[in-house]
Amino acid sequence: MNKQRRKQLEEISEQLQQLRDELESVMEEEQEAYDNMPESLQESARGCTMQEGLDNLQSAIDSLESDVMDVIQEVIEQ
Repeated sequence: MNKQRRKQLEEISEQLQQLRDELESVMEEEQEAYDNMPESLQESARGCTMQEGLDNLQSAIDSLESDVMDVIQEVIEQ
């Protein structure tokens, strides 16, 4: 891989890191909202939906890190 394409991948990697940070920020805000709900509401359909959304956000972050960012970094280092 030439220097120009490697540089492009580094820029993409930085952008992905920023997106990952934004996803994590949204997840933290949602977690805080969930934690501030009364326990009875946490156990309601709305609370279950919020918890499912939190789980999905965490899965998205994990996938972004392990499936995308790690592979791009491996290619850059080759």
